[in-house]
Amino acid sequence: MMKIFTFLTVVYAAIVAVLLTFSTASSAKKRCKPLLEKLHNIQATQRKSYSLKRGQTLRAKEDKARDKWWQCENSSLASFKSKYGTKKKKSKKKSKKKVLASKSTYYTKMNKEILNSSKQRVTFNQDSAIVIKAKYQGDKRLAWLQFYQQPMKCQSPKNLNVFAYCTEDKLQKQGLFEQKYSR
Repeated sequence: MMKIFTFLTVVYAAIVAVLLTFSTASSAKKRCKPLLEKLHNIQATQRKSYSLKRGQTLRAKEDKARDKWWQCENSSLASFKSKYGTKKKKSKKKSKKKVLASKSTYYTKMNKEILNSSKQRVTFNQDSAIVIKAKYQGDKRLAWLQFYQQPMKCQSPKNLNVFAYCTEDKLQKQGLFEQKYSR
């Protein structure tokens, strides 16, 4: 009789242990499902096209969402709530300090370092004058201006074909002008 009682006690204890293990795991799955969905939404957004700045923001959001989901999966409800609390209402405007603090993940720091190191100062030679010369100078220029009459459609070309026509027309007229002027 004693053997049956100890055997039943051991079996019940094992069943209770298994049930507790599965119930906490399944409650953790249910509890963490919204966090996992948020992570998946951010990752789906990352698969679309975006700018560098938007990419950095998405990367920071992804890191934060992954950390929060991982903490939820690997901790008890009480420790998770003590760390992250319950859902808070988001303020409409964030101050610049809060925004910068939220972006201070490893990857955004690396991107800032890369951007800062790749910027090079471009300086211009301000001592020499910039000279823009027309094709013809002096009397030859006056003769060119009298010779060349630009077609009406070339004054503001609407497409590439018209622009190409205008360029070719001007080159042909310059060839004719050169022949006539050199005589």
